[in-house]
Amino acid sequence: MKSLVTGANGFTGSHLVRALHQQGNTVVGFVRPESDLVRIKDLPTLLFYGDIVDQQALRQAMANVDMVFHTAAYVELGLVDHQEMERVNVQGTQAVLEVAREMGISKTVYCSTIGIYGNTKGQIVDENFHRSQKDFSSAYDITKYKAQKIVDKFAIDGLPIVSVMPSGILGADDPHFSPALKLFLKGWLKLWVGGDRITGIVHVDDLVEAMILAAEKGKNGEHYIISAGELPTREIFAILSQETGIDTPIELPEYIVRCVGNILNPIGRIFNWNPPISKERVHYIYERCVRVSGEKARKNLGWNPRSTRETLLDIVALINSGI
Repeated sequence: MKSLVTGANGFTGSHLVRALHQQGNTVVGFVRPESDLVRIKDLPTLLFYGDIVDQQALRQAMANVDMVFHTAAYVELGLVDHQEMERVNVQGTQAVLEVAREMGISKTVYCSTIGIYGNTKGQIVDENFHRSQKDFSSAYDITKYKAQKIVDKFAIDGLPIVSVMPSGILGADDPHFSPALKLFLKGWLKLWVGGDRITGIVHVDDLVEAMILAAEKGKNGEHYIISAGELPTREIFAILSQETGIDTPIELPEYIVRCVGNILNPIGRIFNWNPPISKERVHYIYERCVRVSGEKARKNLGWNPRSTRETLLDIVALINSGI
């Protein structure tokens, strides 16, 4: 089997490339010319270089490919380049699917996000939930929502494609939570925010397993939420503290966090800097709550992920081992 992975050098994409190789697949990676390839440097991956909207480059990459896994995306919150995010996440998805249809790809798997459901306001939802939030919380929110609509339209028109909607993707090398986790393990993380914020969790390697299962067993046009469960941030640190003996960080009061966000937001705009706390990030921490059930993937795909606790402890072990 020959598979193409867009965004092959990224966090999710690189883990997917490794898993496909381990299963004996021939793997093609589609990356930007300036991409950092350190994550896949030891893997025998045939690389094609190009912009995600470049259909000619995509045609060359998809030649003689059986399956396409579309993981390439611009993922960020806060002060971002909205136009570039629209180009990559929306126009890029359109380009990938147009070429996949033209090239007669037998199956495409699109890596979406539970964010397409919007703020569920604490309600646990499944794939049948219809978004009730009328506005959008971020550029990432709206661009992934638009991209999903494109995917669904291609599915209706006959393209063999399935969508996976992961919750918070964790791993020893994830670019979002692992930097804070590494500080915690060194005893340097003294402050945290939003302990009540409920976070959906899935180990990156369990997500990759779900994507491969979706390619093998997923019904065309179907959506599969990929989440092993959820925990409040405070409980995440409690589990880590219990395992390591390291004190949990002190939680800053909400009013201080909001004040810091209000101050840093204009500073970030002036200096073209995305601060760690901004008005958008504060909104995600205190006001936006997306809760989901991954039961469909377990039942229909035979997906069996590690638990939330096992996920956290596995990542701690990997970081401590230096991997």
